[in-house]
Amino acid sequence: MATTDLGQSYVEINSAQKNVVFDFGAFVGDLSVEEDASSDDISLDGLEQELEECKNDDDYIKESDNLVSLHDQIRECDRILSQMETLLSGFQVEIGSISTDIKVLQEKSMDMGLKLKNRKSAESKLAKFVEDIIVPPRMVDIVVDGEVNDEYMRTLEILSKKLKFVEVDPMVKASKALKDVQPELEKVRQKAVSKVFDFIVQKLYALRKPKTNIQILQQSVLLKYKYVISFLKEHGNEVYIEVRAAYIDTMNKVLSAHFRAYILALEKLQLDIATSSDLIGVETRSTGLFLRGREPLKNRSAVFVLGERIKILKEIDEPALIPHIAEASSSKYPYEVLFRSLHKLLMDTATSEYHFCDDFFGEESIFYEIFAGPFAVIDEHFNSILPNCYDAIGLMLMIRIIHQHQLIMSRRRIPCLDSFLDKINISLWPRFKMVFDMHLNSLRSANVRTLWEDDVHPHYVMRRYAEFTASLIRLNVEYGDGQLDLNLERLRMAVDDLLIKLAKMFPKTKLQIVFLINNYDMTISILKEAAPEGKIQVHFEELLKSNTALFVEELLLVHFSDLIKFVKTRASEDPGSSSEKPITVAEVDPLVKDFASRWKAAIELMHKDVITSFSSLLCGMEILRAALTQLLLYYTRLSDCIKRIVGGSALNKDLVSISSIMYEIRKYSRTF
Repeated sequence: MATTDLGQSYVEINSAQKNVVFDFGAFVGDLSVEEDASSDDISLDGLEQELEECKNDDDYIKESDNLVSLHDQIRECDRILSQMETLLSGFQVEIGSISTDIKVLQEKSMDMGLKLKNRKSAESKLAKFVEDIIVPPRMVDIVVDGEVNDEYMRTLEILSKKLKFVEVDPMVKASKALKDVQPELEKVRQKAVSKVFDFIVQKLYALRKPKTNIQILQQSVLLKYKYVISFLKEHGNEVYIEVRAAYIDTMNKVLSAHFRAYILALEKLQLDIATSSDLIGVETRSTGLFLRGREPLKNRSAVFVLGERIKILKEIDEPALIPHIAEASSSKYPYEVLFRSLHKLLMDTATSEYHFCDDFFGEESIFYEIFAGPFAVIDEHFNSILPNCYDAIGLMLMIRIIHQHQLIMSRRRIPCLDSFLDKINISLWPRFKMVFDMHLNSLRSANVRTLWEDDVHPHYVMRRYAEFTASLIRLNVEYGDGQLDLNLERLRMAVDDLLIKLAKMFPKTKLQIVFLINNYDMTISILKEAAPEGKIQVHFEELLKSNTALFVEELLLVHFSDLIKFVKTRASEDPGSSSEKPITVAEVDPLVKDFASRWKAAIELMHKDVITSFSSLLCGMEILRAALTQLLLYYTRLSDCIKRIVGGSALNKDLVSISSIMYEIRKYSRTF
């Protein structure tokens, strides 16, 4: 109704307004024209004056009715506007009331929204609480009657979450709902723990069956159910301890039995290399009945020669020996081969078990409890072998094998064998030192008369020494063990002393020198194969050089003693000097004629002497060349001396030309 009145008033006002505007326009029309014509010149006072004049104008009188009508219209308009104001005021009041209602509704809406949000949050938390705390019948059925499979594992994970939920949150512990659910939840837990315990123990007992491939069973079966162990560790610790103990006991016994059987099989393949009497300085002629019977049965040179045994270091990561295959082929091996196989098996087994224990139990410490048995079995075997091992080369090979195995385990990043391998290494070094000292003492205390043989060729003791030293040098090339170098130097000093004593047993100086040269040359040739230009090799090369010079002098003295004596004592004198006994042609003539008559025959005899005296043709060639070169030097000095003698030209017909001697030297050099 108010809206209708308001509309009607608006129409009336609009109509009156139009009339007012029309009449007023007619009235002021003329004034507007005049004002437009002179708007720029007329001031406000002039306008008022014109208005006063217009009051007396007839036009004004004529328009009086219109003015009255206009006045009435204005009053009517004012009345209508007053009504409209009243309506608008009422409308404003109503709008204010509506605004208040809207605010109230808005507040109610916000309050309802907040309540709805709180209820949804409460519903969500309550739903999660209910979901976490209830024990669904399906879960109970699976835990109680289901088979332990993948679905069972997933059910255990859900059960574990429920158990953790009721144990961790203090508010849950205080809830009444828990009091109703907890007994059932505990029954389900007990049943799950009991069932998985029986299941795991059954699987563990399968490890004890003969010919079981343990690693395959671990990887393909046990690791599939490793969550069972996590579940027991969290919700059945007492049972977990039993499972852990059962696994440790099972694997300890199984692995101990496997290693014990493997060691027994390896022992059948062992080739004995050395005994306590197989030493460098021990004579080969033995009078013992039992030793004579044993002598043909073994290769005594293997005691001192490394030979093909070094290949074991290049095959360090090859698979372990399979005993029954090796036994079927009647193969025998030095102990270091068996040693490598045993430790290769240990490394591979330990690596697999270490990874499994970490994955399955989440404990690395369990490994050491399992391997306490296998370690004891290997220690027992090794402690029975080591005290009876007199093979120094084999011991050094085992030391190098242990070093390589430590590097392999380091590359695998498996620390579980560090202490065990260190212990083995620590056991090997003292034994090697003891056996090495036995060799050293055998040289120091050797009976020279028993060892001496009337033969200038290389002595078997020196050959043993050279081969033994070369073997240890080869095994030390990549390691640079200073302690081993010191021990080899001690051994070298001992063999030097013994060799000199053996040489002095020969009655002639020449034979002594030949004996030394043969032994030095043989030693150098063997040492060169191990490590060229080694310290010990250089030492023997210097000895060879000095003894070669002595032999050359001895050899020349046998055939040209007068010539050498003259050159050394008289050739350097000046024939023209006023000495008491100047050099004369008569003094030199016999020397020249003697040399010219038999120098070729003498060289041939020297050649035969060298051939028969020295074992090495190469060494003999060098010595003969040195002797002939020295002879040429002596004869050249003699020729120079003759040129300075008064009347010496008379001897030219008997002098042998230097070129002839050089030709002969080259001829004998080519014969080797």
